Amino acid sequence: MARIEINHGADRGVVRHPEKAHRPDNPIQRKPAWIRVKAPTHPVYHETRALMRDSKLVTVCEEAACPNIGECWSQRHATMMIMGEICTRACSFCNVATGLPKALDEDEPRRVGEAVAKMGLRHVVVTSVDRDDLRDGGARHFARTIAAIRESAPGTTVEVLTPDFLRKDGALEVVVEARPDVFNHNLETVPRLYPTIRPGARYYHSLRLLDRVKRLDPTIFTKSGLMVGLGEERIEVQQVMDDMRSAEVDFLTIGQYLQPTVKHAAVARFVEPAEFEDYAALARAKGFLLVSATPLTRSSYHADRDFAALQTARRRQLAPAA
Repeated sequence: MARIEINHGADRGVVRHPEKAHRPDNPIQRKPAWIRVKAPTHPVYHETRALMRDSKLVTVCEEAACPNIGECWSQRHATMMIMGEICTRACSFCNVATGLPKALDEDEPRRVGEAVAKMGLRHVVVTSVDRDDLRDGGARHFARTIAAIRESAPGTTVEVLTPDFLRKDGALEVVVEARPDVFNHNLETVPRLYPTIRPGARYYHSLRLLDRVKRLDPTIFTKSGLMVGLGEERIEVQQVMDDMRSAEVDFLTIGQYLQPTVKHAAVARFVEPAEFEDYAALARAKGFLLVSATPLTRSSYHADRDFAALQTARRRQLAPAA
């Protein structure tokens, strides 16, 4: 049995993905040259890491084994992951630990707000594990975290990357009422692959969630992301783009799926950079305000720069014709 251990915050020796332990191994393929990254060495990377430890905060950068952690942390950019590091879902692409989470840390929103202020962030992304064990799916904890950031760092814009709040009536409204600047929820893959890649979720529920945000507050930017290289077909990706535009999603991200361990879904293929450029051109033609499509694109990659670009794109969209 493969033993995959939690990085931090849990007892050593605990199997990180117990639901995957008995699956057959999927050998991890060698990455092509265009997707390899160097190990982080910048001193600011270590400063950011120390701040996260001192503040007792969890980041998705570490828990999801993001390949961009060296670059982002060296620029003092980190995506806060609230509500613990243990997820109640068991998606076959995700490296976040699965199991029964602990009770919510009621002091966490304050610590997140203070960390954002210490880092001097212009823009911050806050995400979470799925918390199906909570009556509201953690929506009020998201709202409290947004409020704490506003209090500690009033000049910082806030982006949330939320779970789907499946069967959590009223949860979405709680988050929207807290008025994040960007509401992100990733569709992740095409509908055909949901049963194997995202088995605990429902594609059309996630799509409706994004649509509902725009109905509740049209001023909030909406954002969603896709992974490619899981076996999807080009025509399926195009259909997802059309579905997103029907839901008035503003910002689309597309990146290469990378297999975290031998127990996770296998990479079907490594999509070449030229194909990402083609996807980006197609998405822009469909009317997205902003598109980021590269092999290393992730939901929070360059989020501060992208938020500024979103604002500029909206101003141009709303400007009267000359």
